[in-house]
Amino acid sequence: MTDWRVRALTCGLVIVALVLAGWALPAVAHDRQDDVRRIAVVSAFAPEMSVLREELDNATVHSINGVEFVAGTLEGQNVVLFLSGISVVNAAMTVQLALDHFTIDRIVFSGIAGGVDPALHIGDVVIADRWGQYLEALFARRVGGGWAKPPFFDYPFANFGMMFPRSVTVQRANAEAPEARFWFPVDETLLAHARTAVTDVVLDRCMEGDACLQRTPKIVIGGPGVSGGAFIDNAEFREYTFRAFGARVLDMESAAVAHVAYANEVPFVAVRSLSDLAGGGEGENQIEVFFGLAAGNSAAVVKALLRAIPE
Repeated sequence: MTDWRVRALTCGLVIVALVLAGWALPAVAHDRQDDVRRIAVVSAFAPEMSVLREELDNATVHSINGVEFVAGTLEGQNVVLFLSGISVVNAAMTVQLALDHFTIDRIVFSGIAGGVDPALHIGDVVIADRWGQYLEALFARRVGGGWAKPPFFDYPFANFGMMFPRSVTVQRANAEAPEARFWFPVDETLLAHARTAVTDVVLDRCMEGDACLQRTPKIVIGGPGVSGGAFIDNAEFREYTFRAFGARVLDMESAAVAHVAYANEVPFVAVRSLSDLAGGGEGENQIEVFFGLAAGNSAAVVKALLRAIPE
């Protein structure tokens, strides 16, 4: 074989080897948008975020996979604001995207929720100390007058008909093996800052028009919250979540964000204001009436929390 043919064949084999090797290589590290350590401030959809976005200084917009991240300063803190999207899947995806592309040392979720604890009312703000996903569950088959459950799952909570909540498996970088857990804890330091922050916060009880609550809303810190991929407007299920989990509040994103934060070992807290009672109120669901008030109350608490966090 002539020299030029040998060289051509060799080059061709090298190229093929490099292509095949490229298929086996791990993904390239994500590009960081900047080197500033930031607090991620997250909301599910635009009206919840608008109050905070209006007060952001030195805003810089970054677009990643179609998601808009706005970096800047809020209440003296370096932050990045973005929308999680509604639902547990959207929330997990966008928060992980933020962690991959920004240097985030805390995650704060701000938004509305449905009230579960009968001692709470519309407009109240809840900062839960742990979050669980109630739709991580087995849907059991009916056998006779009861339900048949496979023995290979744990069932730590009471069922709602065929639905038996169970733990979810999560992997962490420093863990020897995956672990099964239902509750994902909120960061204790952030909870302590929240307790300090809310002492002087006065929540709104009236909308800009003539819609007012009968009482001034309050701020409650501690107790469980639960999340799932369903909008709940059902009194029976509301009563069940309070009875089974002791839940104070129910939403569609916070537990997923808590899960991602736990897996990445990033401190997390969620501030949720009640826009409705998840089916527990008289008449129709009131989210359309008190959504703006609840979102504003949540944002007010988040701003106070940011002021209370040491730089």
